[in-house]
Amino acid sequence: MYSTTRTYSGKGSKEFFDILETRKSEIRDLMKAVRGFVSYTLFRSADGGCSITVCQDKLGVDESSKLAKEWTAKNGGNYGMSAPIVSEGLVILHA
Repeated sequence: MYSTTRTYSGKGSKEFFDILETRKSEIRDLMKAVRGFVSYTLFRSADGGCSITVCQDKLGVDESSKLAKEWTAKNGGNYGMSAPIVSEGLVILHA
């Protein structure tokens, strides 16, 4: 399995997560349609939030990142938010 984490912080991030919360069923459906989807988690942090996507392989994670970027550009509002910090890699343990 392969995973990616997108961390959103700074200007506009809290407002962005307000949008995500109101549209969580849409986002869930978008991510579940990714080839090789395993799981998706979205959570708030003190200054924004994070998403964690787990897929069967890197191709699925790459697709999820592309979809997230497109969705954010189209629906994320104009809050002057910076691009997320992205980390990805092979999963060691998924329980």
